[in-house]
Amino acid sequence: MISRESFAARIWRKTLEGVGVSVALGWLGLLVVCAVFAPFLANSMPLLMSKDGTLSAPVIRYLNEDDVWLLAAFFWAVTLVFIPLSFGRRVVLFLLGTFAAIALAYSLVKPPVLVIYDDFRSRDYTTADWRIMPPIPYAPTDYLRDLASKGLEAPLASTDRVHLMGTEENGADVFSRMIHACRISLSIGLIASGIALLIGVVVGGLMGYFSGLVDMLGMRLVEIFEDIPTLFLLLTFVAFFGRSLYMMMVIIGVTSWSGYARYVRTEFLKLRKQDYVQAAVASGLPLTSILFRHILPNGVAPLLVALSFGVAGAILSEATLSFLGLGVVDAPSWGQMLDQAVKSSTFNWWMAVFPGGAIFMTVFSYNLLGEAFRDAIDPQLARNSGGQ
Repeated sequence: MISRESFAARIWRKTLEGVGVSVALGWLGLLVVCAVFAPFLANSMPLLMSKDGTLSAPVIRYLNEDDVWLLAAFFWAVTLVFIPLSFGRRVVLFLLGTFAAIALAYSLVKPPVLVIYDDFRSRDYTTADWRIMPPIPYAPTDYLRDLASKGLEAPLASTDRVHLMGTEENGADVFSRMIHACRISLSIGLIASGIALLIGVVVGGLMGYFSGLVDMLGMRLVEIFEDIPTLFLLLTFVAFFGRSLYMMMVIIGVTSWSGYARYVRTEFLKLRKQDYVQAAVASGLPLTSILFRHILPNGVAPLLVALSFGVAGAILSEATLSFLGLGVVDAPSWGQMLDQAVKSSTFNWWMAVFPGGAIFMTVFSYNLLGEAFRDAIDPQLARNSGGQ
């Protein structure tokens, strides 16, 4: 019996054949795990403890809304992997489940407003019958003031405490901040690029399929948005309205869709006269089915490569803002740590090497993944590239 392999399954199998993409997926998978389970990997609170025979889990009690919906979305995604559904239905169900998790988390979860980390080093916790601490027993905003922290401290320089990546200028553990900063980098890259991709595919698809007046008006709109400097717009917004990670995502997404629209327009202009498209039109299929089910999958190769650069660009934009001291204040980011490395009177290598290396590896991984998808979808293009 011959098994029928779907288009998505075949592309995914061919993509995984490369060595580089395995490294990229491994790194990105590590970032996802760190982002989702950050409170359980790096925290000053015990994961589980027993005091006078009473069990408690302080980490669970202090989970905020973002922690809860990220955990729910992650386990929902893992569950969908084992459900026999098409790729499109899995994506729709994942998005619906994620939106539901966000709504429930922000309506039901009520964590304590103030977190005093000194309390977790008091006798109430240190004299417990037993306790299980996270692998990195420091929260990203725990500055260890009660232990008279001396601020910047090189990795493994202290005999009293273990800081695998040292501490920053306020005494917070760099490794803990690196783990929690994964959330900002992944979220701003994926969400901002997702917004840009959605707008670009719709506008570019309409321009390429209808051409004529629609194409002309669409190209003028593309040229207008291409002239908007994203970084300066972000700086202006931060200066007048304050720092908001969500608004950064929206601004980056709304101002960076023009490149995707150009790619989609070019592919649709080339494919709209193909026989299978004309057959779909003659069959009376709706416009959305013709555009996004029959034409788009056959012209998605250059779009995936552009998407990889788009995600990397969004991450670099956030890192640039944080490096300039205009990033999110209440959450650690890799760019923020690079800013601390530059502002210091002496060069502290651990404040530059670890966050800088994380930014490089993340951007490099997205580029490797995009190239692998391109080669899997368009083997002819891969052969031409290999022969040059």
